[in-house]
Amino acid sequence: MAMESKPKTNLPDSSPSNESFEWTVEEGQKGERVDKHIAQMLAQQDQSFSRSQIQEWIRTGAATVNGAEVKANAKLAVGDTIRIVLPEPEPVEAFPENIPLEIAYEDSDVIVINKPRGMVVHPAAGHPSGTVVNALLYHCKDLSGINGVMRPGIVHRIDKDTSGLLMVAKNDLAHASLAEQLKEHSVTRKYRALVYGVMQHDKGTVDAPIGRANHDRKLYVVTEKNSKHAVTHFAVNERFDEYTLLDLRLETGRTHQIRVHMKYIGYPLVGDPVYGGKSGRTLGMSGQALHAETLGFKHPRTGEYLEFSAPIPEDMEHALDILRTR
Repeated sequence: MAMESKPKTNLPDSSPSNESFEWTVEEGQKGERVDKHIAQMLAQQDQSFSRSQIQEWIRTGAATVNGAEVKANAKLAVGDTIRIVLPEPEPVEAFPENIPLEIAYEDSDVIVINKPRGMVVHPAAGHPSGTVVNALLYHCKDLSGINGVMRPGIVHRIDKDTSGLLMVAKNDLAHASLAEQLKEHSVTRKYRALVYGVMQHDKGTVDAPIGRANHDRKLYVVTEKNSKHAVTHFAVNERFDEYTLLDLRLETGRTHQIRVHMKYIGYPLVGDPVYGGKSGRTLGMSGQALHAETLGFKHPRTGEYLEFSAPIPEDMEHALDILRTR
């Protein structure tokens, strides 16, 4: 099977730059549904698209079979040619918003904030406003442009439903320095998490590669296929009846790393809507019990090591109080 991809180019906005894929159906794929087949084939190329997105391409004619429009549930035959021409994404504009920020540190090079749970880091489809970037654009007049207009100053991210410390670069010198420290794993990133189950080991390390799940490209799993090296160190802080409070340290920073690793070893996060598996037992919290508690790095200009800590959210502290009084 030959699958060709024409990548997007860095052409001006007025020029066509649509990404396209094309391949031929082989014997072992005869009779497969068009939408399911496309999803599986793109997944093999590590392309992250949902089934609903693929069905929309089929409906609008962006995905065709033998040059003709088909229905999503049509069956394929050997020799059919699949072609997908991805439509240009709708532009999303980042604009300043007067949103309060809890600032742990700020100077002319870097700013460290304590992000509340539920706040998205940067604008994207479905989240054009109310993000950390929108707030930063209002608060700061100088942010690094290395990551482009949608992610100015953003060196690393934490999940929407994770609270805690985040460092942001105010200029390109700071951005390059902080990004290199992340690459070298020299940034201190410590988390506090409440998980289901009573962990028997006092400490340990999860060294397991993480990649996208084949059945849902928005999810991540421990897998050897199309994955990246991921290491999480953990230590028991406190044990409760049916729960454990953990201190965790990231050696790498993969998407959803702590959440995926904890689920993998059988101790999913309390309140995690995706990987938790016990959504009804949140102990009164409004989201997942994961907090980026400590952040440390060398100042990009002076070289001085700086470290900051932020207390866990009130509802997480209240959940711990409940467990301690049982």
